[in-house]
Amino acid sequence: PPGQPAPSAEMMSRFPLRAVCGRTASLRRVICSSPPEVVPSWDCVKFEDVVRAHHRIRSGIVRTPCERSHWLSLATGCEVYLKSEQLQFTGSFKERGGRNALLSLSAEKKQMGVIAASAGNHALALAWHGSQLGIPVTVIMPTVAPMAKVEKCRSFGVSVVIHGAHIGEAKEYAQSDPQFAGLTYINGYDDPEIVAGAGTLGIEMLEQVPDADFILVPVGGAGLIAGVALAAKTLNPTITVLGVEPERCASFTAALKAGRPVMAPVASTLADGLAVPQVGPHAFEVARHWVDEVVQVTERELSLAMLRLVEMQKAVVEGGGAAGLAALLPGAALDLPRLKGKKVLVPLCGGNIDTTILGRVIERGLSADCRMLRISSAVSDRPGGLADFTRVLASLGASVKDIFHERAWLYSSVDQVLIKCVLETSGSEHNAAIVKGLRQHWPETFRIDGEPGQSSYRG
Repeated sequence: PPGQPAPSAEMMSRFPLRAVCGRTASLRRVICSSPPEVVPSWDCVKFEDVVRAHHRIRSGIVRTPCERSHWLSLATGCEVYLKSEQLQFTGSFKERGGRNALLSLSAEKKQMGVIAASAGNHALALAWHGSQLGIPVTVIMPTVAPMAKVEKCRSFGVSVVIHGAHIGEAKEYAQSDPQFAGLTYINGYDDPEIVAGAGTLGIEMLEQVPDADFILVPVGGAGLIAGVALAAKTLNPTITVLGVEPERCASFTAALKAGRPVMAPVASTLADGLAVPQVGPHAFEVARHWVDEVVQVTERELSLAMLRLVEMQKAVVEGGGAAGLAALLPGAALDLPRLKGKKVLVPLCGGNIDTTILGRVIERGLSADCRMLRISSAVSDRPGGLADFTRVLASLGASVKDIFHERAWLYSSVDQVLIKCVLETSGSEHNAAIVKGLRQHWPETFRIDGEPGQSSYRG
């Protein structure tokens, strides 16, 4: 009941996550539409709600493929199955919850219309399905929302209002401004109908791969993992559901430590769709009852996962959508013996990424993969000096991406110039060979960012 102390850190460490959460949550009152001071129950969303949503939305969404990836299975040592939710019409899984929430409204509320605050996928989902169902939709988008997503929402014929420096200010405006009175606010990750709609993804994945051992689910506001874990664990109690969140916005981990949703520190992250500073209360209670474990991934791992998907799967996936795969990569949090050889389901939650950002991510991924090398070398400033340098680079199999001359900060000899260049290479062993070969001709050759075998970009 309200006022009951949350489980201590010691208790959380001594007992499995589900055991502790199930015991504490079962003592709480079952009130889904309760005021903020009352904690929702872990069963405020039930499996029958997910099944109902599954039948309700099936005619309006894409049943996306869930196929084994040969190359990613080799790279990770697991049997990796990718659920391609980026193939939904608006490019993300958000359509599932959005359509379910719209179809769950009463006739009166459908006529009045709905409102939501979103910078991207949730806004697109509501805009598209609202236009298909004839339900008026208003979306409040912060000034940081990508213009491509803003224009796409407008193309669906919905009302788009730009307000607030971030999603928090947009949400406050949507819920408090008198001009929006009478509209039903739809939370993109915490409304029970949204959680139930997200849970249909879990049903589909187990229909497609019924003998799966693990599901890796990206975590932002916790709505997706709550629904997927509820559905998957009900259908197959032996399956393990693991959450993955960016270390730069670990709001679910913070909530687990506190025993309730709390504000977590947020820094800029490639997984911008997961950068929710505080998980939803309904989603949190459902998720912590069913989820087995939550891990975090770095920016380097996210960029590398996005690169792997482009190269190996020919799939463009946004940072948040690639979080599950990022945790599986060598050296990441789930590169563990217990997952090797197991069937692992990885939902690719969305593919809405700006092309300019995608270009930067690919470069960061190449750098994280040790396939870009930055070096400096002191060479002759006489005619032919640079030609000799590039000739040796060519003989070593390096491709020059960028090159820069610097004379003012070189003190060894007045007839030399410091050359800094970025090279495209085939990996860490190639990097070591390039540095070794250059030093045979120009001893003052150095890697700018670490010794061979280390990444030139970290976080």
